[in-house]
Amino acid sequence: MANTEGGKLWGGRFLGDTDPMMEKFNASIAYDQRMWNADIRGSKAYVKALEKAKLVTSDEMNQISHGLDQISVEWSKGVFVIKPEDEDIHTANERRLKELISAPAGKLHTGRSRNDQVVTDMRLWLRDAITTLTDDALQLMSTMVERAAAEIDVLFPGYTHMQRAQPIRWSHWILSHAVALSRDVDRLLEIKKRVNVLPLGSGAIAGTPFDIDRELLMRELGFDGISLNSMDATGQRDFVAEFLFWASLCLTHLSKMAEDLMLYSTKEFSFVSLSDAYSTGSSLMPQKKNADSLELIRSKAGRVFGNCAGFMMTLKGLPSTYNKDLQEDKEAMFDCYDTVHAVLQVTTGVMSTLKINPGVMKAALSPDMLATDLAYYLVRKGVPFREAHGISGKAVFAAESKNIALNQLTLEDLSAVSPLFGGDVSSVWDYRSSVEQYSAPGGTAKSSVAVQVEQLRDWLQKRTQ
Repeated sequence: MANTEGGKLWGGRFLGDTDPMMEKFNASIAYDQRMWNADIRGSKAYVKALEKAKLVTSDEMNQISHGLDQISVEWSKGVFVIKPEDEDIHTANERRLKELISAPAGKLHTGRSRNDQVVTDMRLWLRDAITTLTDDALQLMSTMVERAAAEIDVLFPGYTHMQRAQPIRWSHWILSHAVALSRDVDRLLEIKKRVNVLPLGSGAIAGTPFDIDRELLMRELGFDGISLNSMDATGQRDFVAEFLFWASLCLTHLSKMAEDLMLYSTKEFSFVSLSDAYSTGSSLMPQKKNADSLELIRSKAGRVFGNCAGFMMTLKGLPSTYNKDLQEDKEAMFDCYDTVHAVLQVTTGVMSTLKINPGVMKAALSPDMLATDLAYYLVRKGVPFREAHGISGKAVFAAESKNIALNQLTLEDLSAVSPLFGGDVSSVWDYRSSVEQYSAPGGTAKSSVAVQVEQLRDWLQKRTQ
């Protein structure tokens, strides 16, 4: 009850009971309880700083630390009992500590505010979450890179504007998405550096009036640095916004890959077949095999975008320092983590079990995709590319006018377009030769793709050491 000082961390100034609806509206324990471990870790470090500042005795420190260990065991075993008055994870843990050790528990919050406590918990929690997501992304990348290495000889159509463009290697397509993921991993590791800054010791707004050793807290909790300004430390959520944007961009990349695979898995394409383990059926149509895993990967991107946009709208109207609006940070952060964690794992499963149909892929290649090669043929004979492009376009038009494939134009037909076409033009109509000419770094030639595989293997090895 609000009129009982022991019931709330802020109860002394209030006389009446809080409206039950307001109690429920104000509480965050339903979701912030997942930070129980971070909250206990922060408190165990803080009591050491209190003891060093002679604000608790060594015996009190040991009692508090032992009590926190008991609470940790209760949470670990799933037997911690949340009570109606437990507004949030901090209140719950401190209430339970008082039940276990009585009076010394009341000293734990000396010089500390929930403002610096909650943001410390969040940074500790997110730091661990980033480690997990990094491992997930690296596992997916490794799966993709090794698949690209194994299927390097498979050719299929590359598309721009959803139209057949040029022949490429299937492995080149896989690696294009692996490279995007590598950027996601690098961004996440950069964000982790900014997450790993200690806010504890900032108090509510003005700092702490006690001799709290923040360097000790930094070392105890494994932070890389200490926040510079107490007002900023308790009121900013840049690290959450960055994480939400990172999740949005990462799922943009995975959504794009899922969209491609959905198209490739349709009967109209039939380039790939999803494993039954990552497909579902229809309640009405027995023949259906739906790529629900890919559809859900695609849809989850919208969910994460919504979290990011919603939280940014919350932030943009706030005055300085802490406001209760910031309670919205945790649900957005937790949901984005849960979503990306699941998506990365499912995508790894899809990519590790996917079956390709090389024959269908090869059959989808068409001579019109070699129109650029026809232009390059002329370039190699000294024709400026812009002129060669125009000549090749005329050849395409001639084939369309005759309702035949580009490679069915006779030498006579081609010579009518340009006298530079000779008997050796027949060498243009070979898909593998076409692909092999793109041997510059980053290209789709086998040698270039093999280099990409090795570079990504090296990249992965450095980040998994």
